[in-house]
Order: sequence, then C-alpha cells, then structure tokens
Amino acid sequence: MRLAHVVLPGSSHPQLVVVTPRGAVAVAGLYDGAPHDLPQLIAGGDDARARVAAASADAPGIALEGLTFGPAVPAPPVVLAIGLNYAAHSSELGLKADTAPTVFVLWPNSLSAHEQTTTWPRTLSESVDYEAELGVIIGRPAKDVAEADALSHVWGYTVVNDITARDIQFSEAQWSRCKSFDGFTPNGPFIVTADEIPDPQDLHIWAVVDGQVVQDASTGQMIRPVSTLIAHLSRSATLLPGTLISTGSPGGAGYSRDPQIFLRDRSTVTVGIDGIGELTTHCRILG
Repeated sequence: MRLAHVVLPGSSHPQLVVVTPRGAVAVAGLYDGAPHDLPQLIAGGDDARARVAAASADAPGIALEGLTFGPAVPAPPVVLAIGLNYAAHSSELGLKADTAPTVFVLWPNSLSAHEQTTTWPRTLSESVDYEAELGVIIGRPAKDVAEADALSHVWGYTVVNDITARDIQFSEAQWSRCKSFDGFTPNGPFIVTADEIPDPQDLHIWAVVDGQVVQDASTGQMIRPVSTLIAHLSRSATLLPGTLISTGSPGGAGYSRDPQIFLRDRSTVTVGIDGIGELTTHCRILG
C-alpha cells in the first residue's frame, strides 16, 4: 500500500490518503472509526492496515496532479539520522566509518514536503549540500531486538533528502544543527508499506541537481543494513511507533566534487528510490 499526506479540495491541511491507480483516497472517509492520521493508522497494527487497504481497493480517488503534499511523516516521535553509512560517502568526506554507527537527531522544524521550497540566509551558509537517503518508519516498539527480527518492526519506507550545511558540519562537533535548518529534511512524497519492499537492501537510490545526476547507487552498498541499524538503536532506547530513521547517503555529495556542487538560489534537487518515489525540493537563498 502506498500512502501520502495531501491537501484535498475543501481542506486547508494535509490529510492521510491511500494512493491508488484512481488517485488519492482519504483514509478518514473509508469507514466509521477509520484512522485520521499516520500515527493512528500505525497504532492500529496489521488489522488497521489490512482494513484500510481493502476499503480503498475500489474506492474512487482524486487525481494527485495539482494537489499540495505534506511531509510523508509529518510528526514522528523523533528523527534519527545515520551518518557515514556508505563507504563511498565517508571516504569522500574524509571521515572514518567508526566501529559503531554515527547517530544524530534531526529537529522537527526541518521536516518539509515534496515540491516545497526550502530557504536559508546566505550569511548562514553558502555550502549547502544534498543527500539522498532511505527513510525507515518504525511500526511497533523496538527494544533490544535481534537483527533477525528487526525488519518485523518496520511499518514502511519513504524517501529523505538530508540537506546539509557542510561548512557548519565541519566547524562543530555534532551534526544536528547543520542538518536541521527549517525545511532541511524533506521526506516523501509517499510511504510504501513494508510488505511491498521485500528487501530494503536491494533498492536503486539516486539524486539529480539542476538536471545533473549526482548520486546513483544501491541501498545494498550500506555499511550497516537497516536490520543492523534498528538492532543497534534499540539497545539504548525503545524505538517508538512512527519513529523515522534516515539511513545514510551514498557517494556523490556536492562537497567532494571537483568543482564542488552546492545548492544555489533557485536550484532544484530531486532524490528518489525506485519502488518508493521521487522527492523534489526547490531552493532559495535569502540575502
């Protein structure tokens, strides 16, 4: 099942919809007591997911063209990001992929959506970079889970662009601020439920900036696969339902290129993962 948050006609706020061949079907209208948002749908477990899928199978939909998207995961309990999880990316940044994953938290103000415009002041950074990443959404609490069981805790997958101010990243000891400017964590446009992604390590991941392909890789190149990341994170804290994990970026970052490629005023960056979707962000630099 494929879901999204879109602003439907007659509404001013994004609503959870099932995306079908006939268009967007509002989840809340499928049956009495249907979930109104993603947390409610996740909380309903397999039964709720199956009922929504069945009820939306033949329901009429509204064309997605022209509709405004909200973030695929609009209000997660936390966004956990993983750094240096592809050898090519850690090498190009000149950083070591340590014996344990590099973990940091992204601030909620950074969440944004497909086709939205992200802005930042020129005085703050002129070295803003892109990072295509697979996003993992936790479906049921995960505490001390084994790698063999970790994927059973995944509810679905989405696309994340982990936008990064590189000059700030290399000037500070932690990475949360450089990646948490307003709008620096676009995600979406779709969530694909885990049953439709049999192997999260067999997905084509890529990025295009202003028409140029800049990242082109496979999630199979992760140093630590999704199952390992979930098992590791769950040892120190319970991963709550709805948690979004951004699993790291492959090689091809603009910082490492010669000449360097940074996001400019009016740049457009699209990151995508085959089988999940394409996420586009427009950029404006202020001042």
